[in-house]
Amino acid sequence: MKTATVADLRNNFRRISSWIEHGETVQIIKRGRPFAQLTSLAEVSTSPSAPKPDVMARLQEVWGDRVFSMKEVEEMRGAELEGEEE
Repeated sequence: MKTATVADLRNNFRRISSWIEHGETVQIIKRGRPFAQLTSLAEVSTSPSAPKPDVMARLQEVWGDRVFSMKEVEEMRGAELEGEEE
């Protein structure tokens, strides 16, 4: 693994990005201590994302009939706006 300081990264980005493009992982040093690692995205494993939760179902489960549908919310907003125009 190659290392570079924050100043190196700022002043020699082209060279450091070339290392990354060629498969190197670059450890960034800030004030003498490891700060971050730069790795090519091609090397990062792409795991399938977790399924997205059904938020509406969870709201219904917790709050029951006190959860408004989007249609009900839009109707309430419309009624509220009509009241402001008067």
